[in-house]
Amino acid sequence: MIPVSYNVRSLTVRRATTLATGLGIALVVFVLASSQMLARGIERTMGLSGSVDKVIVMRKGADAEMSSAIETRFVNLVLAGPGIKRGGDGQPLGVGEVQLVVALERADAPDDREAAQVSNVQLRGVPDNVMAVRPQVRITQGRPAKPGTDEVIIGRRIAGEFKGLALGQSFELKKNRRGQVVGIFEAGGSSFESEVWADIETVRSSFGREGIVSSITAQLEGATRFDAFKGAIESDKQLNVQVLRERDYFEKQSENTADLVRYLGIGIVFFFSIGAMIGAMITMYGAVSARQREIGTLRALGFSRTTILSSFLLEAILLATLGGAIGALASIGMGLVEVSMMNMQTWSEIVFSFEPSPPILIGAVVTGGVMGLVGGFLPALRAARTSPVDAMRA
Repeated sequence: MIPVSYNVRSLTVRRATTLATGLGIALVVFVLASSQMLARGIERTMGLSGSVDKVIVMRKGADAEMSSAIETRFVNLVLAGPGIKRGGDGQPLGVGEVQLVVALERADAPDDREAAQVSNVQLRGVPDNVMAVRPQVRITQGRPAKPGTDEVIIGRRIAGEFKGLALGQSFELKKNRRGQVVGIFEAGGSSFESEVWADIETVRSSFGREGIVSSITAQLEGATRFDAFKGAIESDKQLNVQVLRERDYFEKQSENTADLVRYLGIGIVFFFSIGAMIGAMITMYGAVSARQREIGTLRALGFSRTTILSSFLLEAILLATLGGAIGALASIGMGLVEVSMMNMQTWSEIVFSFEPSPPILIGAVVTGGVMGLVGGFLPALRAARTSPVDAMRA
């Protein structure tokens, strides 16, 4: 067997080509890992918005809160269902909410109205007991909004991203009606941090939603009470609603966006990887050509064609794996980055973060090694087929 140190020395001798090929593979692995990390971040952000022991009730046939409408008179009927947890005051832990989107100018948009960059932001109308139903939400700056007023609180991830969305500032909630930002909240990294929360009656009167809610969210006494609650509520024909676990609902909301990012990343990586494999192939062909005498000597010493093939393949894999490791390590830094993207379900902007994980990083490095294997096979095959006599004459 040819020592691995032989292959390592060969790579260090050709520093320029080794570096160029390694960086090319590192770039491919970086893009692959980053796209997978962003897709995972989208799923995690949406998944953190829901809980297995909470339910969300929407109109039957609706695939999102924005397309759902339930008459307000049914809220108490739903919250009286079996298995709903009650608070210290004896009242059921549940809320009816209104969700819609408002178009706001980005903070970095030019003052020219015609050139202004406008994007949709989720607006959620909530009652005054919403914090009891969502205990993960806490005010980090300012104070809670007063019920029955035009005051709003905003998620930390959109604070400062849009004009008027900063503590102490105001924005146009509806024409001739402005919302005053009095607080900024965190919600455990969930998608709620990309929303604006206002008093439900203010939202209803501003957007003509009197008498309806988009959804009803309730806390169960335990995750095991879901089936009983679902059966009782969905069997009531006058309600005409569907019941979902809150976590299942929010995870489903992330599917389209996460799949888009994941498959787009794979598509980009596919074309980039072709270039990287060609680079590895050129590098290894150059190595084979420059080492004709060495290959002839190895064959004369009795090393078989299979051994030489394996040695050159190992060299290509080492080079690609090293580049892949560099790309994977670089992608970890993306964990500090947050990006704003359009949610395909609600057509509103949500801020997501990249979520590194060992399976993603390991898979990315393995992908780099596979590129080395594919790119180095033909040159290794050429080296294995080299005639000792011809090689010694070269």
